[in-house]
Amino acid sequence: MEDNQTKMQRFFTACDELITGKFILADTKIGELLRSVATCNDLTQLFAAVTDGFDYPAAKRAYLKEPEMTKTHRGEAYLPSDRSEVLAFVFCLLVEFDSGSLKLNDFLLRYFYEDGSYTASYGLFVERMIRPFRDIVRSCFPDVGKWGDVSLQRKREDNLLEMLSGKVSVERSRIAGLSLPKENAVAGEMILAELYAAIGRKDIAEIKALLCGYLYFLQVVNISDTNSNEIFLIAGEL
Repeated sequence: MEDNQTKMQRFFTACDELITGKFILADTKIGELLRSVATCNDLTQLFAAVTDGFDYPAAKRAYLKEPEMTKTHRGEAYLPSDRSEVLAFVFCLLVEFDSGSLKLNDFLLRYFYEDGSYTASYGLFVERMIRPFRDIVRSCFPDVGKWGDVSLQRKREDNLLEMLSGKVSVERSRIAGLSLPKENAVAGEMILAELYAAIGRKDIAEIKALLCGYLYFLQVVNISDTNSNEIFLIAGEL
């Protein structure tokens, strides 16, 4: 079962994909964003709080200016000055887009017109509405960003360990196939076997200690090659 941090991170991922993604995928990404809210208690409570008593029709009249109300003869969209109202206003807009009661393509060309292009208009929309919306939510849950950084670091470390494990397996076969004096062959296999086990335990300190010993072994026996060099390159990233 996913914890609340994971569910919340899915929301921020959906926001990021909406901001950086293509207009043609916007409807799908909006749906994903709203589903991520529905599955996360903290986010559900946040948006329930900011929309409680929020007059959305009045907000639309105040912040969505029709073409005949502007000097440019094009509609213009604004955000409220109050942060909680920004959350409520954008959230309600997204719900309308998702339900189909408000068409995103019509909305973009009416209020974010840019060269008659959906792509350019969408770019203005996400920068002026979705990015501030995301950033305000993120400021409400500052620990989520820290958790995300840790999660990415762990994923990177796991990938490096998996690569290192494969290289060590190749190295064990390589050493076993060399015509080495028995004591050297045994010493090399002992170090590599312990190294392989340490990788499985994700014991970074022991991995580095064993690699120091293995580097000395390679230098004494003079049997370094491309694979052994790659082992140390990968380990250097840990």
